[in-house]
Amino acid sequence: MARRSLMFTPGDRPEMLRKAPSAGADVIIFDLEDAVAPGRKAEAREVVNDVLADPDFDPDCEVCVRLNPAGIAADDDLRGVLGDGAADSLDAVMAPMTESPDDVETLARILAERGCRVPIFALVETATGILRAEEIARVSEVDALVFGAEDLAADIGATRTDEGTEVLHAREHVVLAASAAGVDALDTVFTDIEDIDGLADDAAFAVQLGYDGKMAIHPAQVSVINDAFTPAPERVEWAERVFEAKEDADAEGRGVFRVDGEMIDAPLIAQAERVLEYADAAGER
Repeated sequence: MARRSLMFTPGDRPEMLRKAPSAGADVIIFDLEDAVAPGRKAEAREVVNDVLADPDFDPDCEVCVRLNPAGIAADDDLRGVLGDGAADSLDAVMAPMTESPDDVETLARILAERGCRVPIFALVETATGILRAEEIARVSEVDALVFGAEDLAADIGATRTDEGTEVLHAREHVVLAASAAGVDALDTVFTDIEDIDGLADDAAFAVQLGYDGKMAIHPAQVSVINDAFTPAPERVEWAERVFEAKEDADAEGRGVFRVDGEMIDAPLIAQAERVLEYADAAGER
């Protein structure tokens, strides 16, 4: 399943939650954490529950809820959100401020106690979380490792720059940890909503780093991110030729084969498979 774009929507805004699927994101995230003021948390839980439990709410994308950090607040979130059949509409939960495997294991246990078994997107956004990213990504319930640059910069006292060199090591580390564990790597938000060109460049760089998708904080950012993570037509054609040639190679018992003068082996086959998956998500095939 391709997760090119993941769009946050405040959990206390019912009209925005219902409209969120129309933005075209592969994943919509109903946010109970940063986007909701402390005094409105209980109201937001009710709102999210109402939307998820509504039989007319039938989006053609993944639906994720970002909870408050693991513990009592996360338990309160799940108690408020999962009733009245709402769990049937939930595809994943996001765990913010994840700093250890215990954080996601605790959340997984709470989910199981409430009869809900969905993947967890572990958001690593502190120095401790980044340094333990490999352990976190290996927890069986974790389906994606998410990089949070803004909170990380605050945690370590870094000054955010347009170039992002102050968080580059951590950004690369998350990709490595996710890849080693075989889970998705999802990139941080781009906070300047007006700077579409800057977002396009940042998303393209995330693709180069090996990220599978990127988070958005506004509907206008979704198409830009989707474009960045959608393979170019010539890349799709290459991937299709790879699989055509692979069929012949398999029939002949060959492990490597040639496409357009290039020797193709298992790593390039994996690349071609990913290209086609993302092309399918974008409706390019």
